[in-house]
Parts: sequence; C-alpha cells; structure tokens
Amino acid sequence: MNANVLEKLKILAESAKYDVSCASSGTVRANKPGMLGNTVGGWGICHSFAEDGRCISLLKIMLTNYCIYDCAYCINRRSNDLPRATLSVSELVDLTIEFYRRNYIEGLFLSSGVVRNPDYTMERLVRVAKDLREVHRFNGYIHLKSIPGASRELVTEAGRYADRLSVNVEIPKEENLKLLAPEKDHKSVFAPMLYIQQGVLESSEERKKFRYAPRFAPAGQSTQMIVGATAETDKDILFLSSALYQRPTMKRVYYSGYVSVNTYDTRLPALKQPPLVRENRLYQADWLMRFYQFKVDEIVDDAYPDLDLEIDPKLSWALRHPEKFPIDINRADYEMILRVPGIGVKSAKLIIASRRYSKLGFYQLKKIGVVMKKAQYFITCSELPMKTVNEMTPHTVRSLLLPKPKKKIDENQLTFTFSD
Repeated sequence: MNANVLEKLKILAESAKYDVSCASSGTVRANKPGMLGNTVGGWGICHSFAEDGRCISLLKIMLTNYCIYDCAYCINRRSNDLPRATLSVSELVDLTIEFYRRNYIEGLFLSSGVVRNPDYTMERLVRVAKDLREVHRFNGYIHLKSIPGASRELVTEAGRYADRLSVNVEIPKEENLKLLAPEKDHKSVFAPMLYIQQGVLESSEERKKFRYAPRFAPAGQSTQMIVGATAETDKDILFLSSALYQRPTMKRVYYSGYVSVNTYDTRLPALKQPPLVRENRLYQADWLMRFYQFKVDEIVDDAYPDLDLEIDPKLSWALRHPEKFPIDINRADYEMILRVPGIGVKSAKLIIASRRYSKLGFYQLKKIGVVMKKAQYFITCSELPMKTVNEMTPHTVRSLLLPKPKKKIDENQLTFTFSD
C-alpha cells in the first residue's frame, strides 16, 4: 500500500466514525467456488472486536470527505478547515480486497460527502460496489449509504450489489433540519427510502416466480437520527421511528447522541459530552416496540414526552400502570408476561413452556433467567414473599429499584471519625 493511499485512509476513516448505522447482520451468503468472501452465519460478519468491545471487521470509510453542504452538526461541513481527501474508485476497491486478503475485514461500510451533486456521488459509490462484485467477485458484506436526492435508477442499481442500503434522516423534524442544514429537506431523504422499499418488494415477487432471480438489498435498509442537536422530545423521535418501522423493509433505526464537533456554531447546544444515557433509553424503547409488542403511545405521550433517564422505559411504564399488576406468572398470557420488568423475550418463552409441567416459583424463575430484583414487585407465584406494587406504592418501588449512587470513598480505606 503506497503512502498516499495510507494517508487518505487515515483521513477518511476518521471522518466516517460518526456514522453509527453500520451493523451488518441480516444477510447470509455462502462462499462459492471462484468467488471471494462470504457472510455466512446469520449473525452478519462481525467477528473481531476492539478492546472497548466495538466490532472492527467492517472497513468503515468515506469515498471523500469533501462536501457541498454546510450542515451545522457535521464534522465534514463545507466551511470546516480540516484535512480533506478523496479515494478513486480503483483505490478503494483495491484497498478493500487487500484488507480482506490480509484478514483485516470481512466487509465494507461505505459512505461519502456529496461532491458536485447527489447523482455524481451516488454513481461513484455504485461503481465501487459493482467493481467489487463483478470484477473481483467479492462475495462479502457491502453496506452503502444512499445519497439523499439521488435518482431512482442509481438507487436501484446500488441495491443489486449492496447487502444493505441506508439513508440517514439525521434530524426528526423538518423545521429543525432546515435550521441546521438549510440545503436539505426530508423529501430528499424519504424518496430514496421509497425506492429501496419498492426494489426489495419487487425483488421478492420476482423470486417467487424465478428461483434464481437476483436479490435486491437482502439485508433491507436502516437509518440514523441525531439525538440532542435540536429540541425534539423523545416522543418526536420515537413516533418517527415507529412510522419508519411500519415500512416492510426498515430493519433498524439508529440513535446517535450528538457529539459537539462544531462548538463555534451558535445554533447548536453547548454539550460537554454526548447524551449517552438518553441514547441508551431510546434504544431500550426501540427494543420494546420491535420485540415486546409495545405501541409507541404506550411508551411516550403528551403527558410523558420524554423518557425517564433514571429507570428503563419498561419499568417506567409498569410504574405508571400499577392497575395492570400483579400478574399470576402461572396463568398470564405471553403478551402480559413480556411487559413485566425483569422478564425478557427468552425468559417469557421459557416460562410459557415450563409451566405446562409444573407450577413455577421464585427459584424456578430465577433459574430461567428472570431478574427477580425487578420482577418480584409485579408478579405472584408460589414461594414469593415480597409485597407487590399494589401493596406498596409505585413511588416506593421506584426508590427501591433506583441505582444506588456510587460511593466516592473506598470501603477498604481506613478512616477516623473525630468528635467535636
């Protein structure tokens, strides 16, 4: 690898790190004779991890960090004075193949700043994926960021070569997007989303008729929203997420706590650190909508527009609805068991399966994997001595379950108390 490409790699990998929507699960493609790479396993291609736990098996890079837009929240905005670089299509293709052969990576996550116009940039992204697939016979995972405003023809072509496509919403409300990125609008974002959805559905119909018809973006699409850069409530964010999940091809909505990279811009909040707790609560609420059969208006509404930062959304809902509890763990249906704090999807299924043979008590539930510290206040079963949320009060249960503040003094440290 020559020094020029290596320098570009350093610059463009650094510029790409703020995009979090790069999970690779959702597609399976086995290795074939004469081809290079695979996405076998159903778990995606994330096999190696950094010391902090992040997956590093995707080459996450930008084609260029030059950009015609001047979005206030973006490190690569036009007005920023920072090192710029552009990889040619052949350089990026060779880099990906070389890294794969060295066993550094098993796939590519490719995004780009917008150069000239959306179609020009999108065409270059598509050429990278096309060359990898058709010239080098690369069979590994490819995730392409579709450029907002790109034409239907280019998005459709991208779907033929990429496993997953994504278009970032960035800011949930259009008026706030216009405030921070006057050159953008939601129409340019949602149009490519619709093209991807139509491509996936058309491909699905074709494969019903023709077994070997080519697949279109088999891992679907994803998007990302920035949390904390503007004044949206959690209700605004989650209602948009819920609407996006109604689309049959939307696999994931990612939430990225705003990182204060452009501190000089007065339109942005002055945050000392990203709102990581809020970001975590949004992911938990997202999980409730996707796997726990919660509707969005049960999690947030006009009375509670923001998620509780002290406790998780499921516990928060249970404390707001004590009339629903306690439930008899040996009689309640699956949907209600899922709503008990401390019981996950796997535990709920095991409870349903196990209680066919005998009544479940405290120790059986604990063995199944139920977090009894939380669940004990919301269920009844044999051998459960604790009072429930109705015998106590929601406020009392909340105070018992709040995380204890960490002691600043080491308990092993010898201390002396002197009386006055």
